[in-house]
Amino acid sequence: MTPIKSYKRVFLGIFLFLFICFIVNISLGSVFIPWSDTVNSLIGGNVEKESWRHIVIDYRLPKAITAIIVGSGLGVSGLLMQTMFRNPLAGPFVLGISSGATLGVALLILSSTFTGIVFSTFLVSKWGLVIAASLGSILVLFAVMVISVKVRDTMAILIIGLMFGSITSAIVSVLSYFAPANQLQQYVFWGFGSLGNLSWYDVLLFFSISLVGMLLAILSIKPLNTLLLGENYARSLGLNIKKSRFLIIIATGLLAGSVTAFAGPIAFIGLAVPHLTRLLFHTSNHKTLIPAVILLGSIIMLICDSIAQLPSSEYTLPINAITSLIGAPIVIWLLVRKRKMLF
Repeated sequence: MTPIKSYKRVFLGIFLFLFICFIVNISLGSVFIPWSDTVNSLIGGNVEKESWRHIVIDYRLPKAITAIIVGSGLGVSGLLMQTMFRNPLAGPFVLGISSGATLGVALLILSSTFTGIVFSTFLVSKWGLVIAASLGSILVLFAVMVISVKVRDTMAILIIGLMFGSITSAIVSVLSYFAPANQLQQYVFWGFGSLGNLSWYDVLLFFSISLVGMLLAILSIKPLNTLLLGENYARSLGLNIKKSRFLIIIATGLLAGSVTAFAGPIAFIGLAVPHLTRLLFHTSNHKTLIPAVILLGSIIMLICDSIAQLPSSEYTLPINAITSLIGAPIVIWLLVRKRKMLF
């Protein structure tokens, strides 16, 4: 396991590239803003139009920060799941967390059929969707944690998580079948994912929840490195498997659950980023992998959002479609190139 000090130059290069992607992302949008005015908006200088400062500070900057939180959170949670299950195809939503959030949103949107217009408008608002998605993911996460305490086999937890996903998907399908066209359309739009609907208060709350998940992931570095040797060997070294598994599941739930609640279900980032990181750094040491995944996940998410902006266009493509179009070929390329993904 190579120490992080050996990768100082690589980390510096990645960090500089992240900064470039961040600035480029802020400069793109349906409204053309000269580069000088974009920079002046960020540093508090003079701008030609005050509306441009408002666009940069209150819309583009929170969206770029949201992209960083989403990319880093999904990347780290995907890394945790791949290590815990020793499965290269495990992603951040393998425990059914995303499916639980999806079910919560589907129930909320459908319930507006049976409530008054004013009440339904209150429910199916931004915060209503966030709360519904959070409750759905928390319930599924709680169920998985209860099961993880009673089950010794880690692969059994993986299968149970997949079954939770199948059950919630079936319920969502039934709800979608009976939903009116306008409500079904709203649900579909939520499933596209979005980075640009958060205020500064929303971003702060999102960041706070993700930060707790990141801290738990950092506390899991030693157990994660030990689990690479296999559960039986890790147990012989004195590792408390159930306690470590519990900590990893909570960290994944906070990271992946908060992303789904605030930005919708974002695909493939959590699956592709860990593999790209291992390919670049050629190490399995999580002391190196976790900070690297944070940086690379942020970069890829910013690039996807920049592509979704359709520069010089008033249209914005669904972010979930862009991440899938980029993430799926990456995973296929890795499988073909390496035949066996690194662990």
